[in-house]
Amino acid sequence: MRTHYPRTPHLPWSPGATPDDVRAGDPGALRGREVVVTEKLDGENTTLYRDAMHARSLDSAHHPSRAWVKALQGRIGPYLPPGLRVCGENLHARHSLAYDELDSWFYGFSVWDGDRCLDWDSTVGFLRGLGIPVPPVLWRGTYDERALRALRLDTARREGYVVRTVDGFPYEEFGRHVAKWVRTGHVTTGTHWMHAPVVENALGPAAPLWAVRSGAAPDARALAAAVGLDVTGSGAADRAADVSARLDVLRRTGDARLAGVLAALLAGIPRARIAARLAGPLGMPQARRVADLAGLHAALHRPYPDEDRAAGLARMALAADLGVLHAVAAAAAPDGEAREQTEWSALHAEEAGLLGPDPLGPLRHGLRAALAGLGPEAADRCWAEARAAYAAGRIGGAEEAVAATWRWRTGAFPRLIHLTGPAGSGKSTFAGTLPGGAVRIALDDLRLARGSRADQRANADVLREGLRRLDTALTGRATVVWDATSLTPHQRSLVHAVARRRDALITHVVALADEEELARRNAGRAHPVPPAVLTAQARRFVPPYPGEAHRTWYVGADGAVGDTDGSLGAAATGQEA
Repeated sequence: MRTHYPRTPHLPWSPGATPDDVRAGDPGALRGREVVVTEKLDGENTTLYRDAMHARSLDSAHHPSRAWVKALQGRIGPYLPPGLRVCGENLHARHSLAYDELDSWFYGFSVWDGDRCLDWDSTVGFLRGLGIPVPPVLWRGTYDERALRALRLDTARREGYVVRTVDGFPYEEFGRHVAKWVRTGHVTTGTHWMHAPVVENALGPAAPLWAVRSGAAPDARALAAAVGLDVTGSGAADRAADVSARLDVLRRTGDARLAGVLAALLAGIPRARIAARLAGPLGMPQARRVADLAGLHAALHRPYPDEDRAAGLARMALAADLGVLHAVAAAAAPDGEAREQTEWSALHAEEAGLLGPDPLGPLRHGLRAALAGLGPEAADRCWAEARAAYAAGRIGGAEEAVAATWRWRTGAFPRLIHLTGPAGSGKSTFAGTLPGGAVRIALDDLRLARGSRADQRANADVLREGLRRLDTALTGRATVVWDATSLTPHQRSLVHAVARRRDALITHVVALADEEELARRNAGRAHPVPPAVLTAQARRFVPPYPGEAHRTWYVGADGAVGDTDGSLGAAATGQEA
């Protein structure tokens, strides 16, 4: 059933209200509620259904400016459950304002399940899964009229803003939960836009990324430009097109689809470089998932003992969406034998129930509910042990996980925070932000005690001394920070052997910065690393995968944790919480 989108009332201080507009009067219904304020975009109100679309008028006829959004509806419609509709702004044609850096020609602002509007956070998540951006958020908090009146917009570039409650609400209460502020004299054109030639609004650099999220065919050159990596002449376009078709069959949309396409596009580029470079345009969570897919897919090309495949694939599922990973591996297979191995692996993964987007979801949700109220580190340790037991085939569900993790619930174990990354990636700076009381073991300091922190000739002796100190420090419930480059799995394994002997909770801190940033920082250091050494470190760096430690924190160039893996209390993102 088609549903008319309600008229949004103006806030009392909205200068753009006309005599025939709806006014909110006293917006008392918003007081005490959490609200979100988004930019009001200058387009055409449009509603998308599973099998249809219309503008504000239910019987809206064809117009050239609606052709693009009709194609979008054709791509995302099959993923809309019956009864669900998406409302948003069609920005393909320029109206009164000209946009020059849009992420898409359609922005969603609400999702309706029958007569109920979903809450804002569910709306954002659902739309992102379809590949639809939401308008920029200008403010969020408990309703505060003074804060809203204080918002200053460039009215030459912005039409206004919309206030809505973060909570969902029924259709009949729309006017009590949504209101708008519109600039004075908003409509400035002499001829209505529908009666003039269509002038397209301009798309920005992120538009190719959103197009792939929404199911469009990938444009390899535009995608490479959007993420700042050169992939010309490498067969990248064919890989991207191949994986795109495979992901459509798997019904992967949104970030999962984009991750698979980018991983196939960037196959062959070192993981550390991918993650560091993509963190800017994509954000750290998506960047490291693309990097992990790009790094892991080649493992599926190699023969593997069938009797061990289930356990191996379960361990791999801790680090990647296996459906997407197998699609990338098939698209990037160098020959028929590699493709055959990938197909055989996919059959085993399907039989084991691991090809879905979140095969560990029931285990995670069940354990989270059972351990509610437990301290975060104890809960994370239980989740890590449950994941390992599940991958090894020792448990199959949440009840068994609860029984298998009782010994770690007291939190009576030491903690190891293991820093990893090239010189200048921000490891020591991040360590300085950790709460006090931790024991810090820095190999540079041990070298300095022997005469020079730059002297690499005694590395073996320095490492032995560091490991001895680590073993001594990891007693009781102590927290120890291991500060060294730890670039390779072998280097990290020596530290982990000591930590496992002391039954420590191991947290990897993966510091990611691209080579240009590393070189810039190195030039300003009191003790710079020789440029050739720094270049070698950056190229040798193999970041740990999720699951190699109990939990992982990813630190970007800004020095902040941009993503985590292995935290039971966090919201699920991608494969795990």
